Amino acid sequence: MIDRRLIQHFDWTLLLVVFLLMVVGLTTLYSAVSMGKTGTVQGIFYRQLTWYGIGLFLMFGVLLIDYRKADSATYWIYGFAVLLLIAVLVVGKHVAGARRWLSFGPIAFQPSELMKLVIILTLAKYYAKRVNTDGLTLMDLLPVFGITVLPFLLILKQPDLGTGLMILLITGSMTLFAGIRRRVLILLISIGILFMPLGWFVLKEYQRQRIRTFLAPETDPLGTGYHIIQSKIAVGSGQLFGKGYMKGTQNALSFLPEQHTDFIFSVLAEDWGLVGSLVLLMLFLFLIIWSLNIAHSCKDPYGIFLVYGITSLFFWEVVINIAMVLGLLPVVGIPLPFISYGGTAVLVMMTSVGILANISMRKYLFEG
Repeated sequence: MIDRRLIQHFDWTLLLVVFLLMVVGLTTLYSAVSMGKTGTVQGIFYRQLTWYGIGLFLMFGVLLIDYRKADSATYWIYGFAVLLLIAVLVVGKHVAGARRWLSFGPIAFQPSELMKLVIILTLAKYYAKRVNTDGLTLMDLLPVFGITVLPFLLILKQPDLGTGLMILLITGSMTLFAGIRRRVLILLISIGILFMPLGWFVLKEYQRQRIRTFLAPETDPLGTGYHIIQSKIAVGSGQLFGKGYMKGTQNALSFLPEQHTDFIFSVLAEDWGLVGSLVLLMLFLFLIIWSLNIAHSCKDPYGIFLVYGITSLFFWEVVINIAMVLGLLPVVGIPLPFISYGGTAVLVMMTSVGILANISMRKYLFEG
C-alpha cells in the first residue's frame, strides 16, 4: 500500500519543468524532420513519442520503489552494464563505422547511454560511505579509477568519444563534490597535464580531424567543416525572434546535418531566435537549480550524491551540446537532454528524473 505522505510530498514542480522540456523537444523534433518524406516524419516523431510514453512509465515505476533499496544491488547493476558494453563490441550493430547498439528485433538499445546513470549509482554508493571533513585520499580514489576507466575504455573502443568523456566528467564532478585533499588534487592535475599530449595519439583519425575542424572550420567548408558552419548559419539567421515555426531555411533545404539529433538546438534557434533559445536555457537552468535544491534539502548522503550526479549529467550535456552547436567545442556527439531524438537517451533521462522525484518525495523520512 502506498504511503499517503509520499503523494503529499510529490514534486509537482519537477514534473512540470520536465513536461515543458518534453513539449519543446517534440515540437522542435517535428520541425526538424518536417521537410523529409512523410513516412520519415511519422517514423521519427512517433517513435520519439513512444519513447516518451515508455519513459514516463519508467519514471513513475521508479517512484514506487524506495531509492535506498538500489544501494544493495548497485554493484550487480554495474556488472550487468559492463557486460552489455562488452556485448556491443562482440555482437553490436555496426552503423557508420561505429558499433554502439544492441539490436533486439526492431529495437536498438545503446548501453553506453545507460552507463552514464549506472556510474552515478555506483559512485553515489561508494562516496556516501566515505564522506569526511579531511577529504579523499589517493587510496580512496583508486577504486574510483577502476570503476570509471573500465567502461570508459569499452566505450572508447566502440568508438564513442563523447559518451566516454561524459563518464569522466560525471566522475570528476562527483569526486570534487565529495572533496579531495589538496595535495591529492594537485597531484592529479599535474598528472593530467603531463599525460594530456598522449591523448592525441589515442584518438582515431576522424576524432583528430574534428578537433582540427573546431580550430579552423573554414579550411574545409565543404568537408569536415560543413556541419559546424551550417549550424552557426542556422543559429545566427534566427536573429532575435526567429523565422517562425517550421520556417527555418537551413533546416528546410537540408543544409543542416543531424538536425534531429546532435544539432537540434540549431533548428530551435532558427525557428524561434534568441528569445526562444533563452527560454529553453531558462528551463534547463531551472531544472538544474531545482535539482540542487533537492540535494540541499536531502539529509541522506546516498540521496545527496545521487541527485548531484544526475544534476551534473544534465549540466554537462546541455553545456557541451550547445557549445558544440555554436562552434565553441569540437563535435563529439552529445545529445541535448529531453530535446534530441534518441530512444535510450530519453529512457535514461526519464529514469533519472524518476530518481530525483523519488528522493524529493522521501525527504520527510529523514526530518526531525
